[in-house]
Parts: sequence; structure tokens; C-alpha cells
Amino acid sequence: MVAVLFISLVSLMFIGVPIAASIGFATLASMISGGSTTLYLVAQKMVTALDSTTLIAIPLFVLAGAIMGKGGISKRIIDLSYEIFGWIPGSLGIVTVVACMFFAALSGSSPATVAAIGGIMVPAMIEDGYPAGYSAAVAASGGIIGCIIPPSIPFVNYGLITGVSVGDLFAGGIVPGILMGVALCILISIQATRNHWGSRTHGIDGKKVLAALKKSILALLMPVIILGGIYGGFFTPTEAAGVACVYGMVVACLIYRTVQLRNLMDIAFDGVLTSSMIMFIVAAANAFSNIITTQQVPAALSALVLSITDNKNIVLLLINIMLLINGCFMEETATTYIYTPILFPLITSLGVNPVQFGVIMVMNMTMGLITPPLGINLFVATSLDPRVKLSNQIRYILPLFLVLFVVLMLVTYIPSISLCMVNLIGGGV
Repeated sequence: MVAVLFISLVSLMFIGVPIAASIGFATLASMISGGSTTLYLVAQKMVTALDSTTLIAIPLFVLAGAIMGKGGISKRIIDLSYEIFGWIPGSLGIVTVVACMFFAALSGSSPATVAAIGGIMVPAMIEDGYPAGYSAAVAASGGIIGCIIPPSIPFVNYGLITGVSVGDLFAGGIVPGILMGVALCILISIQATRNHWGSRTHGIDGKKVLAALKKSILALLMPVIILGGIYGGFFTPTEAAGVACVYGMVVACLIYRTVQLRNLMDIAFDGVLTSSMIMFIVAAANAFSNIITTQQVPAALSALVLSITDNKNIVLLLINIMLLINGCFMEETATTYIYTPILFPLITSLGVNPVQFGVIMVMNMTMGLITPPLGINLFVATSLDPRVKLSNQIRYILPLFLVLFVVLMLVTYIPSISLCMVNLIGGGV
């Protein structure tokens, strides 16, 4: 059954069948090949997978991000970032990354971050003298931070599967996300200086910084409210997602007035489309994972790996390599639901902290968003300006990817990077 399961999955994906459908059909094929007469269990597992209050956080965070994105929040964040960081060589590239970090704390989605920030910054970078492919590559790379800095949809999925506190996972992603942004900014500044990209930068004007901060303060308060409410014990991550939606509507509709009440239906429709795709993958992957568990694949894999080596560091390196390769071909939600049940028992047997491993998994999966052939962020960034070609963008992505890989290795082998914030808030949220 297991061989049929994985062969069917790879074959269906290879011929272009959507990931969710590939997972569902592979599950059916596996059960039929095993002579199962209880095929209704597939539908049952798919339905029960969605029967979770924790999972409600996903469509709510998607909706909150859509409201803030359509509400002109990205422009205010970009203006603030430019006033603070515009004096550094490579300023527009750095502003793109920093704005992605700020917007990540609103959306929880990587492609949404690329679209919201890149839609403004990619054309601006090109006009300022940056190569078109490089401008798009910077936006695509900065966008992956959207899944690391909380709120994060992949962290919600990982927490749902493993039982690890979503609040702890959110806390674990803060420092790694900041490190990823800082590493990208340093590289961008070096590249811009060496290649003479971009115009002359400006100095810091305190009055302009304060003015930009005043315009964007309500947007910046959103992650403070979400995370402060969770860690203060006022509400759960799921309830925090609902609060984020209400806050987003109040700010966008009543205070900034950039969204009319009649536009909320269109925004909600976009949010439903995105959420439905995620939920379909979650449902199909749950049935898939059930077969993996019942066929004792995790135990077999653990025994195989431990028979080769019981060195935790080597095992983590092998897992990183496997997940990075997988990210070239599979979307992060599917990866979470397929690989987590397999790898989680292995890493816990080696004494790896579940929160740290959750951060490692999500970092690997999001880095797959900038690696072809799947590379969703690359395609989103390509669509932002007609001067951008996918082939030119890939040319510039490797140095950015390597810098992110260095951060990944640091997070893998220095547990305190992902656990310091968890320890600071006391854990067990």
C-alpha cells in the first residue's frame, strides 16, 4: 500500500494534477490496492480533518491579511520603512525586505506578502536602476518571511498535527524571521554597493520618520494586539484571528477609509478562494497521513535512519536537505501534512525540541517558494511588472537563497535562536 501511495502521488503531480487532488487520488489508489472495502473512510478522514476550532484560525488570518492588504496598509508600511532605512546603500531593496517583515506580521501568507509589497516596490526598484529580475527576486525572497514571522498559517497547521502550542510556535518564529530579514538586507546592501545599483540615498529626517510612523501606527499595532493578546492570556490564537479581522475592518473601513463597506464582499470572496484551497489540501492530506500512520511508516523510517546514524546533527542535516528538495515540487501545506507525521516521531526520539523543529520545517518549506520549478513566489513576483522575466529572476535568486540557507543552518544547530522568545514568555501558551 505504501509503495502505491507514494508512486501514485509522484506520478499524478508529475503530469500536472493539482496537489490536493493528487493526494486524494493517491490515497484512494493505495486503499484499493490493499483490498480495502471501507473507502468511505477517505471521505470521513477528510471531513474530520476540518472539524477543528484551531483550524478556523486559517481562514480568519487569510481574511485579516486580505483586508489589511486591500486597505492600503502596504503603502504606509513602505513609507515608514523608507524613511527609516533609506540612507543605507541598496535602500529600496532593503525597504522591500523590511516592509515584507512588517506586512508578514499582518498576513501570515508568503504569496500575499509578495503581492502586497512587491506590487509597489518592484516597479520602483526597476525605475531606480535595479535589474528587473533582481528586483523581483528580492520581493520573492523577502516574501517568504511572511510564513515565519507570526501570525503564520504553516505554524497553525504544524501545531494542529503535533499538538504543539501554536502560541509557542509563533514565538519561536520571531527571532528566525528577523534574522532572515537582516541577512537579506546585508546582502542587498553589499550587492547594490558593488554593482552601483540604485540612486543616491537620503539621510534620516526625524520629522519625516515621525510623520510616517503616525500614518502607519494603527497597522503596526495589529501584531501587537494579536501576540500581546495570546501571550497575555486574553485569547487563543484562533480567537486572535477573529480579533484581527474585526480590527482590520475597523482600521480599513472607518479610520483609514480606504475600503468601502460594499467592497468587503469582494475581499471576503478572495479570502474564501484562498482558504478553500488550503482547506482542501488539509482535508486530503489528513486521509493520506492516516495511511502513513496505520502502515507504521514513521516507525520504519526512524528505525532505518537510526540504523545508519544516531547522530542528531547529521539526521537534522539530512532532513533539511530532503525538505529543501521537496520544496521545489510541493506546496507548504501539503508538505506539512505529509512529512510531519513521518518526521515528528523521529526528531522527538532524538531529543529535538518540537518548537525548534517546527521552525526548521516551516523555514524549509517557505524557502521552497523561491526554488523552481514550483517556486510560487517567483511566479507571483514575475506577474508584478511586465519587464520581469522568470528566467532573469532565477539568475539572481541563488545568492539570496544561500544567505537564507545560512540562517536555516544557524536555527538548526543553535536551538536558542528559535527558543529564546518561547523561554522568555514562559512557554506552554
